Amino acid sequence: MNFDDFSIRIPKIKNLPLPGEASHLKMAPQFRLEDLQAARKKSANTKKAAVMALFYPDEVNLTRFLLILRKSHPKDVHSNQIGFPGGQVEENDRDMRATALRETYEEVGVNPNHIEIVKSLTEIYIPPSNFEVRPYMGLYMRPEPFTKQDTEVEELVEVRLADFMDDANVFTENLTTSYATDVPVPAFKLNGYTVWGATGMMLSEIKTLLQQVL
Repeated sequence: MNFDDFSIRIPKIKNLPLPGEASHLKMAPQFRLEDLQAARKKSANTKKAAVMALFYPDEVNLTRFLLILRKSHPKDVHSNQIGFPGGQVEENDRDMRATALRETYEEVGVNPNHIEIVKSLTEIYIPPSNFEVRPYMGLYMRPEPFTKQDTEVEELVEVRLADFMDDANVFTENLTTSYATDVPVPAFKLNGYTVWGATGMMLSEIKTLLQQVL
């Protein structure tokens, strides 16, 4: 979709109710559903994080959004995975919105003043790392080239909106995860990557919202 049209329609999302957990569960592996509830009830000292789903025009004014491939770190359960720019709340962050903006600047070089926050989305709990993550949707109206943080970001993954909205790119793949071995997992296929788990669940809520306004 042309970004001019997208940016005109997207503010309608502000007045829509969040699809919430119902949309998350569409992309949650079956084996995770009970574990998710049980782990959250038992969790203590849950850590907080925020991420940014950043939508912007490419060089021919088509709408894209940004994912990143994280660097591989032996002690990080989310290393070498596809996700949104973002990270853990720090003491000096005013709120979680500030966290999302700061982390987006640190990881991909986008000036917070150049991002228009469209909507705060439903928090999602991630049992393996005991994080509760708040996603935000943002518009980057006049993008400059991204600058990736080499210590954290392996690759920038710039996804066309049209590919994301195409139901043909939602599928099930057998994966080995921290939960189980060789199990069917719902996922998006985006730019050749299998995007699943918490990021897939967040994307499901975003897609549900976009389907109502585009």
